[in-house]
Amino acid sequence: MRRIAIDTNIYAAFKRNDENIVETLRNCDYIGVDITVVAELISGFKMGARERENRADLEKFLDTPRIEILHHNMETAEYYSMIVNKLRVKGRPIPVNDIWIASNAMRDGLALYSMDSHFQEVDGLILLQ
Repeated sequence: MRRIAIDTNIYAAFKRNDENIVETLRNCDYIGVDITVVAELISGFKMGARERENRADLEKFLDTPRIEILHHNMETAEYYSMIVNKLRVKGRPIPVNDIWIASNAMRDGLALYSMDSHFQEVDGLILLQ
């Protein structure tokens, strides 16, 4: 069973009908979408001319039975603090939103699917690239 979490850029590539992304998502049994990803997407929609259509597409995507929104909780916060401290020691910071996304993926034991190479800096994070 393939269980993953997706980053914002994966959803965007999916919407562009990137063959590799579409095929990978098609072969997953479970797809987690961090609430931070949802917020990033909605923020982007607000800057465009197709906000209503993009939001409707996102809601349809999120309503798929294999997809679940990953909310933050105290366990997520523990992972967040661990990641921040390890990155600080390494001197390799990554964007704050991406730390939240990685935290929930780690909390739920999901492989994170992203096109951002900086996730490789997060010790213990399983990546699907």
